[in-house]
Amino acid sequence: MIVKLPNELLKDMREDRDIKQQTIADLIGTTQQQYSKYENGESELPLRALIILADYYDVSADFLIGRKGDYYNVPGLEKKVLKDLTAGEVLDDIQSLSKEGRAFVVECIALRKLKETCRCTNKE
Repeated sequence: MIVKLPNELLKDMREDRDIKQQTIADLIGTTQQQYSKYENGESELPLRALIILADYYDVSADFLIGRKGDYYNVPGLEKKVLKDLTAGEVLDDIQSLSKEGRAFVVECIALRKLKETCRCTNKE
């Protein structure tokens, strides 16, 4: 998993959702030009804006600043679940998705579990 700088993450999250800089600037009470400086790493995002954006994107402030979430204190999340990803990295990837995207991942997991359960039951 590639670790991104907070400014790169802000830009990626906004662009992934097809949101204009002006929309985010209005949300946090600044100008589009100033918000552009946050995304380009020319200025640091104020704490007040960080909190607003964490709520807006429905992620933790730790996630927005590139820190690992509290779930990293859970034993076992450093173990590989796929060839190149740990459980914690998978959780980071899921957390970076929109609310709808996260719901879709949960739905896919439930469907896969159901399919595998049915397959196991049919073999008996």
